[in-house]
Amino acid sequence: MDSFRLPDLPFPIDSLEPYMSQATLEKHHGKHHQAYINKLNALLQEPQHATHQGKKLAEIVKASSGNLFNQAAQVWNHTFFWHSLTGHKQQQMQDFESSDAHTQIIKDFGDFMTFTSQFKQTALSTFGSGWVWLVKKSDGHLIIQSTKDANTPITTEDMLPILTCDVWEHAYYLDTQNDRGQYVENFWKIVNWPKVNERYLTETLID
Repeated sequence: MDSFRLPDLPFPIDSLEPYMSQATLEKHHGKHHQAYINKLNALLQEPQHATHQGKKLAEIVKASSGNLFNQAAQVWNHTFFWHSLTGHKQQQMQDFESSDAHTQIIKDFGDFMTFTSQFKQTALSTFGSGWVWLVKKSDGHLIIQSTKDANTPITTEDMLPILTCDVWEHAYYLDTQNDRGQYVENFWKIVNWPKVNERYLTETLID
């Protein structure tokens, strides 16, 4: 069977400076993400996981449990996270403000500042390791969701993630130490808003 490989970052590794350092990306992408892939590939070689061989990553996440789920979900979550970010200093926020996703954020949260405030508060109140997501439900409404450890919205039928922020400590400790709040403030500076709107419109998951 073909092994999963570490995907390239969708931006130059130094292009998120000063909001996310190259040193963080070297560890987070090059070490942590790679380790999840290595463990996933090793698990898929074991006889008890033979039925998952040849499946797409999202399919494995949805159909697995235990350690296989943890490794596969972390691979998926991280890949989704990298594509939530951009190294372009011009975020095209003005374009996003006229997008369907922005319109829905205003409908569901009242205004953009309320959305970012609630998202940050969810990140700060997520105990230990996990993820914070902006999720589109099957009825079109957007909600903010926190998941623990490797858990991910894609295992729930009516949840389509369109943005995520990794709040595991390895995502920010080199840059902001234990200040998760500053990390989230930095996160807003590098969000790939066109990608958020694209996900909102296409309603498709990465494999």
